Formats: sequence, structure tokens, C-alpha cells
Amino acid sequence: MSSVVAVETGHEVVGHYINGKVITDTERTQEIYNPATGQVIRHVALASKATVEKAIAAAAAAYPAWRQISPMERARIMFRFKTLLEQHAGEIIALVTDEHGKVLDDARGEFIRGLEVVEYACGAPELLKGEHSKNVGRGIDSWSEFHPLGVVAGITPFNFPAMVPMWMYPMAIICGNTFVLKPSEKDPGAPTYIAKLFKEAGLPDGVFNVVNGDKEAVDTLLTEPRIEAISFVGSTPVAEYIYQTATATGKRVQALGGAKNHAILMPDADMDSVVNALMGAVYGSCGERCMAISVAVCVGDTLAETFVEKMSSRVAALKIGPGIDTENEMGPLISQQHYEKVRNYVDLGVEEGADLVVDGRNFTATEHEAGFFMGGCLFDRVTPDMRIYQEEIFGPVLCVVRVQTMQEAMQLIDAHEYGNGTCIFTRDGGVARYFTDNIKVGMVGVNVPLPVPVAYHSFGGWKRSLFGDLSAYGPDAVRFYTRRKTITQRWLSDSVERAQFSFPDNQ
Repeated sequence: MSSVVAVETGHEVVGHYINGKVITDTERTQEIYNPATGQVIRHVALASKATVEKAIAAAAAAYPAWRQISPMERARIMFRFKTLLEQHAGEIIALVTDEHGKVLDDARGEFIRGLEVVEYACGAPELLKGEHSKNVGRGIDSWSEFHPLGVVAGITPFNFPAMVPMWMYPMAIICGNTFVLKPSEKDPGAPTYIAKLFKEAGLPDGVFNVVNGDKEAVDTLLTEPRIEAISFVGSTPVAEYIYQTATATGKRVQALGGAKNHAILMPDADMDSVVNALMGAVYGSCGERCMAISVAVCVGDTLAETFVEKMSSRVAALKIGPGIDTENEMGPLISQQHYEKVRNYVDLGVEEGADLVVDGRNFTATEHEAGFFMGGCLFDRVTPDMRIYQEEIFGPVLCVVRVQTMQEAMQLIDAHEYGNGTCIFTRDGGVARYFTDNIKVGMVGVNVPLPVPVAYHSFGGWKRSLFGDLSAYGPDAVRFYTRRKTITQRWLSDSVERAQFSFPDNQ
């Protein structure tokens, strides 16, 4: 089942998956690291424009036959795919940990959440049913149908190499489209491995293709006329670039961007439960999650003192090391470059005057000194004018902001450029109801720090966290990956009707 190809250089290279076959470009390759060891474990081929166009051509050739296959038959393939994913879960999870670095339990959770979208896609016969109205006028019937778009593409980030692609291609394919995936070149092993499972499930060649690459591959997808729609998850600057570039060529786009997710801590909250919840929400996956809590807004100084005291002892005691060790709670950052970026933010926070209560900058994992490890960091007395508050750090860093009222806390959240996720910890139902009804954020939790919607709802933020009108997976995915056609029909009687020059109505 390997998608790794040996080439003349002697290196192992993760290839592309095009038209049911693994192929490898060797003109340009990039190193793939094990973040826990800091060592190169394989290389990945970076697709040329010609290779991406070959994938698009394969998808375009497969589309006419695939769109004619009944939703029931598509669902049967998807059911078989789900079974194969479950059978090969161990290999997929190991690939995620090997290339991304996250602990095995976190990789398993990512895989399961992606699998849930596959399960939802198995409901294609129900999801794609049209709407029918009889006798909308005298002897006239009207109905709507959901037609696929054609060839669509997805561009996905490094932080969820298995899950985020599964947010996209199962729904696109079940709707009758063909798909070209461009995963992150930092950890491409899982998506290319999964592509072969899809073929084993009975998916025709060309329906699902994977091209690994960098900006050259991305720009080809954004400007290629045969691509009808683009789905993207990543940082806000890139999301905005993708949205503007692809929509300028007439494509439908959903581009999910960055986040600065706040947790409001109310004085009546159970502080031990809050600390337990935020430990995972902040430091899980080393903070490399778009739904990670990165700001704790404490209402009242007394609460803030208690929270910082309890949280600091827990952060200092984090078990950090290689993801394959099941005793560890946090693994490394994805790369040396990203490690330096996060460390520079911590340095900046100190310069800006925030109180660095827990400093993880000098952490070293025993026997893994070359790994990209950082300890958990905790800042207190962060203010909204600081860059560590304004910008997405995407690392194991929590900023504590102190306010005196809930209204002040909500004003902070509403004023921020991002509106991805937020949560509140309270025992007061009235407070929770007011918060959920009025906060200007797309995904909201009450005593739930990571309010990621389940597969049969849809995932998406507000403001500069989402460019486009429709969110990822769930019901929005059916709308995004199809276009509506409405048919109005009448069969004339034998008598000849007179000409009518008024606008038709149903009278």
C-alpha cells in the first residue's frame, strides 16, 4: 500500500497519485522531517505545472462517467472506503505522528473526526434528493435537482493531514464531482496512502487525485479553467490570496483562515474543570490547531489569580516528548522554521511587557535534543495592543487577559479581526444564552473549549476566519459542491392555447 517510490538519488520520495497510479517528479523534491528527531525521513516530490495539469486532465476525463453513477452506487463505494479506513487506521495514525509529530491519541482523534465525514457522505441518496412541488400552476409541476460542478480541488494544511482533506473530498465526490487534492508538503504521507484505499474500495481511476507541491502547484489549481471550485484551510493571508485569485477566474471558493480563539472565564465557573479543559484545548497538538484556545479572558482579578496559579503548575508539568510514546501529552512543533516563529513570538511578548509565568523556550526532550520541541508557555497580564494578543501564534502559548465584566470580555472578542471559535465557562444559563446569542463568532462553546461541529453540521468562522459564503462539510458541503437546477414543466392538452403577453403567474 506504500505511496513511497524509490528514485535514482537513493532517497525515498512520496509521489503523486494520478489516475489510479503513483507517479514521481524528481526535478524538484523537498525534505520531510520527523519533528521528534529533527531528522529527514523521506522526501516529497513537488509537482510541476505540467504534473498538476495531468491530474486535472485525469479528473476531467473521469467526470462524465462518474456524474452519471447513481448516488446509491457512490454510497456503496463510500461504505467500502469507510471499512478500509477503519481496517488501516493504525497505519494512517502512525503516518500522521511520524510526519506531524502529534501524540498518537491526538492523531487517532483526528482520524476519527475525519472518518465521521466519510460516514456522513454515505448518506448521499438522502443528501442529494431534490425538491418537488406539484401543480404550482394549472397543470404545471416544478422541481429542483442538485447537479455536480465538475472538477474541484482542495488545498489543505499541515496540522491535520488526515482529517482536513477528509472534510473535503468525500463530500465533493459523493456529490458527483471529481477531485484534485494538494495536501501540505510537510506531511503528505497520510493523504497519499488513503488515496490508494479509495481505489481499493472501487473508486474509478481519475475520480480522486493527489498532487504534492508548493506555490507552483497551488497557483496552477487557482487559475486552471477546468477547476470549478476550490476548498482551502490555512492561514488568513493565504486564504485571502486564494479567495481573490480563484474568484477572479470565476471559481466558487471556500477559504478557511486563521483564528484567535478566546475563552471567557466567569467567576462562577468550576476552576478545576476549566483548567482541565484548557490544558487540552491550548496545548493539545502543541497548539497547532485553528480551534485552539489561545486567549483566556478572566472576568475579575480574583478569578485571574486563581486561574493563573492553577494553570501554571499544570503547564510546567506537561509531559512532552515523541508522539509515539503514549505517556506524552504534547509532541514537537512541525518544523524548525515554525519552532523559531513561535519562539520569536514568546520573545516578543516579553519585550511587549507581558508577564511570562511559564517559559517553555528552553525545553529539551531527553534523547531527542534535535527535535523541534518547545515547552508550554503561559503569559499573564496581556493587553489588546500587544501583537501576541492580536496575531495567531499557532503554538503552545496561552495569553491571559484580565477584564472586570462580561461585556468587556465580549467587546474584546467582537473587536478582533478573527471570528473562528470561542467559548465561555459558567454555571449560569442566562449568561450562556446571552453569550451564544450575541457574540460575533462562527463556532461557540458553552463549557466546551473546542466547539468543532460534528460531521452533520458545518464548520466555519466569521469575519477574517472565512472567505466565502459556505462552510466546510455537513449540509453546507452539499450546497458548495453542487449547483441547483430548477425545472418547471407542463404537458399541453390537445387544445391550442392563445398567446399570453403578461408575466406568467399561478392564477
